[in-house]
Amino acid sequence: MKNTFRCKCPITSALDIIGDKWSLVVIKQMLFEEKSTFKDFSESAEAIATNILSTRLKMLEEFGIIDKQKLPTNKKANIYTLTPKGLTLVPVLMELTFWSKHQIIEFNPGLKLDEKLDWAEANKEEVFRLITENYNKYKQSLLNSNNDE
Repeated sequence: MKNTFRCKCPITSALDIIGDKWSLVVIKQMLFEEKSTFKDFSESAEAIATNILSTRLKMLEEFGIIDKQKLPTNKKANIYTLTPKGLTLVPVLMELTFWSKHQIIEFNPGLKLDEKLDWAEANKEEVFRLITENYNKYKQSLLNSNNDE
């Protein structure tokens, strides 16, 4: 993996990995929308260009945030899943959601906010744990279904 860091600042270094326009979107799609294939991501409402998607997936894999496996039924297709390192971004995504709820809503009144968001904000640690557990269950079922085929 080539050194892609601009400096030694921890915030800047993290942003060098996940601070582009698409990386957190891809992670969000994996975590909350159960997207796991290139096709899933490329057909999403965010409309990421395929060349950018390919670059982001490779970079996230290089940094150990996602894993890539071949589908047993189609050796040309891959499934992507979050690693334990990738799952440590759950609090980051949720805090961005909470921030957006309070700071962006005035600029984007049509913002899609879950009705449980107030509860989630009041119970952050539990929510982080539940989201991680639910993703791990989904990931296991995805990997098991691929192994069964």
